[in-house]
Amino acid sequence: MLLQRIQQHFIDSADLKYQCAQLVAPQVEAAVGAVLAALTGGGKVLACGSGVSAGLVQAFVASLVGRFERDRPELAAFALGSNASVVTGLYNMFEARAVFGRQVRALGLPGDVLLAVTAQTQSPDILGAVEAAHERDMVVVALCGAKPGPLGPLLKDTDVLVNVPSERLSRIHELHQMVLHCVCDGLDVQLLGDYSETEIDE
Repeated sequence: MLLQRIQQHFIDSADLKYQCAQLVAPQVEAAVGAVLAALTGGGKVLACGSGVSAGLVQAFVASLVGRFERDRPELAAFALGSNASVVTGLYNMFEARAVFGRQVRALGLPGDVLLAVTAQTQSPDILGAVEAAHERDMVVVALCGAKPGPLGPLLKDTDVLVNVPSERLSRIHELHQMVLHCVCDGLDVQLLGDYSETEIDE
């Protein structure tokens, strides 16, 4: 019984990824374009997420500042949730909407891009970040599940929404990681040219 349940997890994940190859790929391509425009224009990526999503954006930022699969010059990116003193201090002093919002207002500039990742339909810290990004004339790339909730109406036509067709948290997180890997790969291809798996550095 347990073995079948484990196998079903793999099958469900694979099925969802197959769906996303058709439905979500154009959104991911637009996300690569938005991030690339910011980075090549002298801007930076400010990234934020709550809970598991915070770990995903930190790994994404590490791939930009460091490397994904090939060596290249470092790219300007910062994870807003990586400083525990700042995050906990803001939670103590202000409402949740200000936790990322104040950081975006402090660090964000026109031409930068905000990457906001959330699997929850109600994330006041993410909503506050999006509002602050617009105040700073930044483009927003938002990753969410099937139902964007209040995040959807906040986004502008110039923003990018990548919403994966699932409401199950574990599946959303899996697909968000895949999306972020695709963005990293897309940036590398745009900056360094196409390559085969045999050319990937170990």
